[in-house]
Amino acid sequence: MTPFATLSNASSVSWDAIPQKTPENMCSSIAEAMANGARICSFFGLPSDNSISLNSGSKTIELVAVLAHDTEDALSVIRSMPFSGSFPSLTPDHPQAHLFERLIFEEHGLTPTGHPWLKPVRKTETNAPRNSPFFEVAGSEIHEVAVGPVHAGIIEPGHFRFQCTGEKVHHLEIALGYQHRGIEAALTGGPFPSGIKQIEALAGDTSVAHTTAYATNLEVLSGTEAPLQAQWVRAIALELERLANHTGDIGALANDVAFLPTSSACGRIRGDFLNLTALICGNRFGRSLVTPGGCRYDLEPERACRLRERLLVSLSEVEQAARWLWESSSSRARFERIGTLTPDDAARMGMVGPAVRACGLVRDVRFDHPAGWHRFAQIPVSVWPDGDVQARARVRWLEIRQSGEFLKEQLAAAPGGPLITPMPPLMPDTLAVTLVEGWRGEVCHVAITDHQGRLRTCKVTDPSFHNWTGLALAMRNQAISDFPICNKSFNLSYCGFDL
Repeated sequence: MTPFATLSNASSVSWDAIPQKTPENMCSSIAEAMANGARICSFFGLPSDNSISLNSGSKTIELVAVLAHDTEDALSVIRSMPFSGSFPSLTPDHPQAHLFERLIFEEHGLTPTGHPWLKPVRKTETNAPRNSPFFEVAGSEIHEVAVGPVHAGIIEPGHFRFQCTGEKVHHLEIALGYQHRGIEAALTGGPFPSGIKQIEALAGDTSVAHTTAYATNLEVLSGTEAPLQAQWVRAIALELERLANHTGDIGALANDVAFLPTSSACGRIRGDFLNLTALICGNRFGRSLVTPGGCRYDLEPERACRLRERLLVSLSEVEQAARWLWESSSSRARFERIGTLTPDDAARMGMVGPAVRACGLVRDVRFDHPAGWHRFAQIPVSVWPDGDVQARARVRWLEIRQSGEFLKEQLAAAPGGPLITPMPPLMPDTLAVTLVEGWRGEVCHVAITDHQGRLRTCKVTDPSFHNWTGLALAMRNQAISDFPICNKSFNLSYCGFDL
């Protein structure tokens, strides 16, 4: 008998149908699956139904793991028996588990035995971030450089601790958790009318991706599906979100090497792409567009035609702005062989999005686990082999092109039909999983209902949760002065991490 329940993206499984193992057998099964190519989408704990053990009087927790099998277009789920105390750490052999296990330790007090660097991810008992102890490199010539959490300009808080010899970085440790907002806890017991608004603000530059994942889970749990017209509108908004952010990132990278033509042009063009989203729903970040059951706003033929005309202009302009950057030898010299990440390291850390595709790895939810409108209209995966700043910039440029072609084709003809479907009550004791390829990478939402069909938990994994360690690895043996451009080439979210 398989130790996992198998399902596809944007689908559900009965809670009782998920195999329940001892913590030791569960971790052994996960490790075996990962050795065969699976990766962790989500790994978390939640209080068991009978959360007080009759024997010990202590709270008992169930662990839940969702794994992706990318080559098979499949997901698998496993859970543990309720327990307290400790469980075997996966991290020594599968380092992509390290932050998940630290978060389980922080939230539930379970100890992953054998974890090499165990401490809370976000907070202590006083709810203040605990930044120490930091990893230290020994040696008389070693010095530390501490950056943040307060930074210049309007930027979210994050602390970076470098261990250096001169300019050379030996190790970077990243500490976040300064704006933990308790969004997952606020969603528990729902769905509430305020839930979609909280999800829209979870990571403001990724509103469409997160709301699509959240709404799809609620649709799955109610046994319904958004109308095709709504799925089409969601797909268009998702690619516009990608275009705006990728364009902004290319401009920001140009700015970091003082190449002002591309920096100035992309700053404006990013605004033009955001305005195309506003043309659909009145909000530049796609808020109030996606709702459980469909979309609040349609894109009728006249506005679709207008959007397509303006899109063509912006695509032409961003193509020219990017070419200025690629043709600048001084800019290329600052991008090439800087912040290089190997494909092996990217795979071992479970990285997602442009950062992993810039290492030559094909990993894209729209291709590996298509759901929604992407079941009918796929987008080719853009990869670059070098793993450096240049590669991460080039992947963004290729994805701008691919998203542009997708939008030009889709805007030519809408499927038509209704935009909203009625939402019945959620099914009780059911787990649903939805993956969406946001512009940073895979957005994963797991929702579990209780006996009354209320949300027992909503567990969100933003792509930044997978990728911050990749930035730390990319900085090894680099000059510390390369950190700003390396950081921008990943452009990860603090607030998406600090839920």
